[in-house]
Amino acid sequence: MAKEEDKIHKIIHHQRTFGEKASDKISELAGSWAFILFLIAFLIIWVLINVYAWIEKLDPYPFMLLNLVLAVFNVILAPIILMSQNRQAQRDRLKFEYDYKINKKAEQEIREIKNLLQKQMKR
Repeated sequence: MAKEEDKIHKIIHHQRTFGEKASDKISELAGSWAFILFLIAFLIIWVLINVYAWIEKLDPYPFMLLNLVLAVFNVILAPIILMSQNRQAQRDRLKFEYDYKINKKAEQEIREIKNLLQKQMKR
């Protein structure tokens, strides 16, 4: 069991590549309230600047440039978040498998102890 625990520990805590670290950090940031509030503020400012601008609007209504920027942002962000979630799911699956094996072993030992106690009570 110790060898398997070491193997799982190595897999879970392996040296992450730059890309893995970056995707985890970006996913952590994108899933925060600070990011959501920043994005809302950015959108409000973008709309206000373009609605109330008097001279040469950067992106006149219906804000096609804003739609393009948000679409590109989503195209880039979605796979990064999925990579991070896939790695976390793999780590969780390994932990669950290890926990299951530990629980099965504990169950077996409890049954053995119960059988020993029953034999002693019969004496």
